[in-house]
Amino acid sequence: MNRREIRKLDVHIKTIKKAAQELKEISGGIQAVDRNAERILASVKMLEINISDVLDVNP
Repeated sequence: MNRREIRKLDVHIKTIKKAAQELKEISGGIQAVDRNAERILASVKMLEINISDVLDVNP
């Protein structure tokens, strides 16, 4: 996988993270939504460790 493709993945990861954060903000305190958004954010964190952080380490 080349650097361009990795950058594209990084953009998508950031989009998913933003969407999950927005879900939490507008959930109105619905626990199921909050919990599932947290799970999504945990998965996004793993993606960041695997993909996004690689871009930061190797510019």
